Amino acid sequence: MEHAELTTEQVLKRDIPWETYMTTKLITGTCLQLLRRYDNKSESYRAQLLDDDGPAYVRVFVSILRDIFKEETVEYVLALIDEMLTANPKRARLFHDNFLANEDTYEPFLRLLWKGNWFIQEKSCKILALIVSARSKTLDGIIANGEASNSKKKSTTIDNVLEGLIEWLCVQLKKPSHPSGAVPIAISCLATLLKEPVVRSLFVRADGIKLLIPLIAPASTQQSIQLLYETCLCVWLLSYYEPAVEYLATSRTLPRLIDVVKSSTKEKVVRVVVLTFRNLLWKETFGAQMVDLGLPQIVQSLKVQAWSDEDLLEALNQLEEGLKENIKKLSSFDLYKQEVLLGHLDWTPMHKDPSFWRDNVTRFEDNDFQILRVLITILDTSSDPRALAVACFDLSQFIQHHPAGRIIVMDLKTKERVMKLMNHENAEVTKNALLCIQRLFLGAKYASFLQV
Repeated sequence: MEHAELTTEQVLKRDIPWETYMTTKLITGTCLQLLRRYDNKSESYRAQLLDDDGPAYVRVFVSILRDIFKEETVEYVLALIDEMLTANPKRARLFHDNFLANEDTYEPFLRLLWKGNWFIQEKSCKILALIVSARSKTLDGIIANGEASNSKKKSTTIDNVLEGLIEWLCVQLKKPSHPSGAVPIAISCLATLLKEPVVRSLFVRADGIKLLIPLIAPASTQQSIQLLYETCLCVWLLSYYEPAVEYLATSRTLPRLIDVVKSSTKEKVVRVVVLTFRNLLWKETFGAQMVDLGLPQIVQSLKVQAWSDEDLLEALNQLEEGLKENIKKLSSFDLYKQEVLLGHLDWTPMHKDPSFWRDNVTRFEDNDFQILRVLITILDTSSDPRALAVACFDLSQFIQHHPAGRIIVMDLKTKERVMKLMNHENAEVTKNALLCIQRLFLGAKYASFLQV
């Protein structure tokens, strides 16, 4: 059987030769005694043993992982720990008990992340994420695992653990060790770990956000819905961290989240995306982007649906009010600029409003004519006929209303680009390309009558 296909249940059916390990001094007599009491017993009996003497069993498991390298035995002990923590995640606190003050309980799992088969890597990741999350945060950066600060024994610091864990998780998102299992387990662990600010910082520094963005897409199967939910949960947690927000603002995250919220019927997915929108609304340029991408209308549509989660309903109301305030604060030019920078050009009212061009034409000079340059880039790169037509029209409006418009547009090497569009298959594009060329050649005085 392939290691990748192993299950915890199958591994736990093995008979491990504990007596042989004691004979070869790989485990102590005390370890053997504890293992005999625990091994192959019912879940309720094991639970009682862990309640009575949990730290002693954790010490046994960690010492085996530290000292024994036989793959079948390592898999077995990891399966025991996974079973123990799955039944009760609060047992992760046992790894930080004072009884284990001189034990490096992180090291075996951190080492096994990079060695062994997928079963070993997956279990080590799950276990390590749980026990790291259960630690006392007051000791961070000072000592690890409750070890006495005057101890001479070398121990794995929490910084080492978190850096190693984040590195491994990012590797799984880039180049998965398992075709179907690696990405879900990596995202699931990140959804747990990113609750901590220190992990958010490490993840951003590892350039991890760009690895999340492709996973934000509408889902259909139960497995893909869970992956989408946990990915969106990661983005929500990152929305509390300013350097992450700065990255999200320059990526395609917002349009992807909007696609998800429009198509998803799973309440937990909608809830976490709406909470993310609420966090991002007043940060960077998100407010303008949300308006431009039609989020106010989407929120209204979501509000009339039958959601049972009161937090979601409250978040939708807050988001709706916030978007209304945002619209009031945005000038028409801010909205126009956002539309151009996103490349989502459409016949919104401002394009054909003469007063918009009279009042704002000098603002096109900002940042070395940035908006004009983007409009020209759209002519080169867009495949959307509507965007091409609007870009041509806007250039013609600039030529008409700016005192030096014709010269500026000519200097930006626009003529050839527009002329190519005069043979476009779309009539709307050819009409507006022609208008732009006429204004370039003839000037506003002779071309204004051509505008429809």
